[in-house]
Amino acid sequence: MSKLEENVNAILGIEKENIKVEDFNPPEIKKDNLPVTDKPHVDADYDTSRENYYSLIDKGQKAIDGILEIAKEGQHPRAYEVAGQLIGQVAQVTDKLQDLQKKLRDLKEIPNKTTATIKNALFVGSTNELQKMLRKESPETSAEKAQENEVIDGETTKSKKDKD
Repeated sequence: MSKLEENVNAILGIEKENIKVEDFNPPEIKKDNLPVTDKPHVDADYDTSRENYYSLIDKGQKAIDGILEIAKEGQHPRAYEVAGQLIGQVAQVTDKLQDLQKKLRDLKEIPNKTTATIKNALFVGSTNELQKMLRKESPETSAEKAQENEVIDGETTKSKKDKD
């Protein structure tokens, strides 16, 4: 192990351990053990993602501080390169956090943005079908039209209900 790696491990408090691949057992994830929340899934996922991003940003800041100390001590160009890459990665996580907030806001605003404006409506069918659709009358409109026609003709006849 190089002196640089030893310094990084000393600053970060990492002890060198030899772990064999055979000894590693990944944790099992069971769907039944997932936390149950009363919030809708979108809000719960947002909260979890937000906490993870903040944790990554915090750890990244600590790592940046450590690698900058190492870079100052060693004056090695590679250490400064690693510090620059780490700063860029923390900046990307910060951008992802902002994107997450924008996506949540967009998800919640979708129902409020719908409008009933119809532009460029197109009827697909024959002229005969269009005329039938335009002539389609409800019982209320046909009764109102009948009354209007009676008044226009100058005669006021009683409707069937009035005669009975």
